[in-house]
Amino acid sequence: MAAALLFLVAYAIPVVDPDLPEPLLEVCSVVLKVTWAVFVVDYVARLVLSTDRRAFVRHNLLDLAVLALPALRPLRLLRLLALLAILNRAGANNLRGRVIVYVVGGTLLLVVCGSLAITDAERNQPGANIEHIGDGLWWAVSTMTTVGYGDRYPVTTTGRFIAAALMIGGIALLGVITATLASWLVQRVAEANDEEQAATRAQVDALAEEVRALRDHLSAGTTGTASDLQGWHGDPPEERQDAGRA
Repeated sequence: MAAALLFLVAYAIPVVDPDLPEPLLEVCSVVLKVTWAVFVVDYVARLVLSTDRRAFVRHNLLDLAVLALPALRPLRLLRLLALLAILNRAGANNLRGRVIVYVVGGTLLLVVCGSLAITDAERNQPGANIEHIGDGLWWAVSTMTTVGYGDRYPVTTTGRFIAAALMIGGIALLGVITATLASWLVQRVAEANDEEQAATRAQVDALAEEVRALRDHLSAGTTGTASDLQGWHGDPPEERQDAGRA
């Protein structure tokens, strides 16, 4: 996570202020290379420690693609996707907690990286209207939220690829946010229904217990009366005749 954030800072400084002294720009370039090497070491270490290396490669294709990116400088920001993977490993245990981590982290990364990448790709290009980081930030927010005012737009091929990725990411994030809110509301309604059903079940159980007690009481009383009648009608004839003469 520290390497990913350091990578973001080293990438952002020359984009925000390209007129910095040459030594500082060289330091940023070295930091970019070092952090990329850290990503490589992290991937290789996890690959070596995994029990099933083929399955590890299949399940971490995104990390592999991040390490093997083309030389286009704006696309290097895709390496920050490793930050989301790290947040996932260190995030919450429940599913909704992970979704919140992804939404918050993904939104911030999309806005920041989109503004940096589009500014880096469009600056000093013929006919470009995104020349400063402020223009790039405004464009990133309006594009990610699918508003698209049209006052700022990319004119280069790289910039259009960045715009397409940001549009898709923005739509995906809006869908995740909507689904998360819907899931939360459904859970709250289900919890309320469970409480009501529990109270109703408790009342039904209490009534059933009372009915059972009354039935047992009536059964005991009916059995006693039947026994008395059976004893009276069950006397031998001689005893009934003696009782009659008496």
